[in-house]
Amino acid sequence: MLRAVLWINLAMFVMEFGAGLVAQSTALLADSVDMLGDAIVYGFSLYVIGKGAVWQARGALLKGIIMAAFAAGIVVEVAVKLMRGVTPASDIMSVVGLVALAANASVLAFLWGHRTDDLNMRSAWLCSRNDVIANAGVILAAAGVAITRTPWPDIAVGVGIAILFATSAVSVLRGAVRQPA
Repeated sequence: MLRAVLWINLAMFVMEFGAGLVAQSTALLADSVDMLGDAIVYGFSLYVIGKGAVWQARGALLKGIIMAAFAAGIVVEVAVKLMRGVTPASDIMSVVGLVALAANASVLAFLWGHRTDDLNMRSAWLCSRNDVIANAGVILAAAGVAITRTPWPDIAVGVGIAILFATSAVSVLRGAVRQPA
């Protein structure tokens, strides 16, 4: 199951990152780097399965650090967007957001039954839950950009995704620190 979600996330990263660059969308770029982070997280989750509590704590620590780094990266991208004043392409955002939502909803369904297995699977499930929320945000941002013809809905969703990453990072990092050795 983790292999399947790893490949889904890698494929979606490539598609969303390219679309985010073309559309000049903060929300799509934020969601794409989250997909890459999730792929890394799932790869590490595969590695630590059966390795015990210490390795699971290390895996959760890595996941928390990745989420925190992505939150910081999104904030930087928002600052760049504000300096450039670029309005993203809402049509590309909508289509890619819907495809990403379908992909992440399937990943979340795969992980649903394992979300309470251990710290490793809980953090993997949290990553996927964040993806579904972020995808819904991208779709809402696309609608907002189309209606207002300004970048503000895209920026707002990008900042919201950064906040989601930051709060999830804190939760996962706390769990990693508390994990018994």
